[in-house]
Amino acid sequence: MPESKSRKKKVATTPAEARPAHQEGNPRWLVPTMLGLMLLGLAWVVTYYLTSSGLGLPIPALRTWNLLVGFVLIIAGFGLTTRWK
Repeated sequence: MPESKSRKKKVATTPAEARPAHQEGNPRWLVPTMLGLMLLGLAWVVTYYLTSSGLGLPIPALRTWNLLVGFVLIIAGFGLTTRWK
């Protein structure tokens, strides 16, 4: 049976200016910040292990808490990977 033309619903269209701009990809700061945090955390932990016997660097007053600081930096970098598209 043929369909009536009067029963077809019209699709409302909006002009391109009224549509919100859909941003593709990552913000420019995401990848450098993500990699920077992971590398800084790795460098922090490696520096602590290499100097823990004598100097106790990076921050001598923290002693073994330096490991926590390094791992927090690494985890923050991995946390940013969830936003990576």
